[in-house]
Amino acid sequence: MIKGALFDMDGTLVDNSAVHVKAFEIFCARYNVEGWQEKLTGVFGMGNDDIMRQIMPEEIIREKGLAALAEEKEAIYREIYAPTIRPVEGLATLLKQLHEAGIRCAVGSSGCRTNVDFVLEKCGIGAFFEQIVSGDRVTHCKPDPEIYLTAAAELGLNPSECVVFEDARAGIEAARRAGAGRIVVLTTTLPREVLSSETAADTIIDTYADIDDLGAILQ
Repeated sequence: MIKGALFDMDGTLVDNSAVHVKAFEIFCARYNVEGWQEKLTGVFGMGNDDIMRQIMPEEIIREKGLAALAEEKEAIYREIYAPTIRPVEGLATLLKQLHEAGIRCAVGSSGCRTNVDFVLEKCGIGAFFEQIVSGDRVTHCKPDPEIYLTAAAELGLNPSECVVFEDARAGIEAARRAGAGRIVVLTTTLPREVLSSETAADTIIDTYADIDDLGAILQ
């Protein structure tokens, strides 16, 4: 029986992949970095340090530092996203239904805590989440299972008692390795056919409005 719900943030609470891409476009242009688009595709869902190591030249990382580069990029992201940010369709309704069903909720995101707080505040959904585990709180980000293991533990639950809502390969793998009881995946980042054939998704949805039988997910 499912007792908890663990939500990724990027692509799951908000459909923001295109905004992150735009932020990286602005950020990489500042440093005259080319070829970043192809590299970015394979690192969605990972922590900022891992993403920066893949995209930025070593000499820039040595000069600026991973933390400073990540904060610079995320500041761009928040600035350009603030005017249009909104939750994924049906999320507010789902969170209310989970609350009424006694399902405890947590955020488990590789993103930094500043970005998590930004999303929860701007979308008006912070009150639904008892715990927040962000990438800057753990030693290993997704696809390592640490984020979801920690989030479940902080709810006082076993991962097998939790449903995880995800969108990216790294996060789906993290949920699987954590032993999640069920993995529900949104098509905000990967096509449905890829999710069904190449990932451990139990249920695939376009938005939360597609969930017409919450009881089946919570079994």
